[in-house]
Amino acid sequence: MKTVIFHIDVNSAFLSWEAVYRLREQGGTVDLREIASAVGGDKSKRRGIILAKSLSAKACGVRTGEPLTDALKKCPGLTVVPAHHAMYRQYSAKFMEILREYSPDVEQYSIDEAFMDMSGMEHLIGEPVAFAHRLKNRISKELGFTVNIGISDKKYLAKMASDFEKPDRVHTLFQEEIQKKMWPLPVSELLFVGRSTEQVLKKLGIYTIGELARTDVEILKNHLKKQGESIWNFANGRDASLVESDAHGNKGYSNSTTIAFDVTEESTAKMVLLSLCETVASRLRKDEARAEVVSVSIRDFEMKTVSHQKVMQAPTNLTGEIYEAVCQLFDELWDGTPIRLLGVYTSKVTREERGRQLSLFDTTDYEKMEKMDQAVDKIRKKFGSNSIMRASFLDNSRVENMAGGHPDGRQVDLKTLREKQGKHE
Repeated sequence: MKTVIFHIDVNSAFLSWEAVYRLREQGGTVDLREIASAVGGDKSKRRGIILAKSLSAKACGVRTGEPLTDALKKCPGLTVVPAHHAMYRQYSAKFMEILREYSPDVEQYSIDEAFMDMSGMEHLIGEPVAFAHRLKNRISKELGFTVNIGISDKKYLAKMASDFEKPDRVHTLFQEEIQKKMWPLPVSELLFVGRSTEQVLKKLGIYTIGELARTDVEILKNHLKKQGESIWNFANGRDASLVESDAHGNKGYSNSTTIAFDVTEESTAKMVLLSLCETVASRLRKDEARAEVVSVSIRDFEMKTVSHQKVMQAPTNLTGEIYEAVCQLFDELWDGTPIRLLGVYTSKVTREERGRQLSLFDTTDYEKMEKMDQAVDKIRKKFGSNSIMRASFLDNSRVENMAGGHPDGRQVDLKTLREKQGKHE
């Protein structure tokens, strides 16, 4: 049976969802996607950046991730609308519902993208490329926004394919197609290749993905350590990862934060990660849940996002244990490119009590760590999140003790949002 994996990515998600909301929920007549427009955050904070832009704004030189003030200088007539993250989650949920109608194996990769394992589904859906066109057309008709779909036999290649020409397109990138479709591309187009990695590769005379694929892997490992081997595998289309769908009710716990300054030091990045781990672990403990998979996400100053995950030896909700795994993942993933956003994610969550299989070489007192975390939770619940914190946060006012989330993080439906905005107009 041939493996067939789809990667579905919403085109300019935040802007598309703002446009659909205004057209369908507010009865508007102007489509934000057809004018010079952008979704921007709070100007007074780091969120005062361009989160999404229209094609017309892009033509004016507006870039995702740049300050609003810079974008307005390039495009004085730019229409800027605020972000509504709770609304985006509603559209994301509707998007995922459609995908799950066609496959039991759907992995939500982020709020606006997902993988689908369509292997062996030909007798139900027909030829995969033709079905992909029907799927994207249905999403456009029913939900009002467009998507790109990449198709391959590997997750990584499917994601690469979905990044080809946009918007509203279907592309394939199977193993036999990588030399023609992927190798001629600049090496910077390869996922997990940030600005710093690109500079190292260029010093080695590597400018295209094909040149990277044909380079001796030992040379890459010598200059880029483990990451060198990883990107060499990706350039050659090697990827053994599977589409990991969440079972019903298997809720994941996560948190991320947009940082108010470019993070260029490892110590600062790890303080932010510790802050996020504090929040995620406390939420797990509150629900008497434990996570088996921990992952880290890094978004750089060019808004390129990379992530990495690890399966724990035993499900856990201990702050220290999650943080240790997160630091290991960060060390393997970060190439030194300035960081704009960091995220900590957990999945494969269980509420069942499981025994921990101890190693002869593991001297960690997990029971003591658990009691300490529970004591900290009680103090914070009674006196506030800043009533007790690790000493490292006392000397660094730039990093919060427990960070993450969006200002409008409450779950609200579209009707509530429409009524709320109507009262203010």
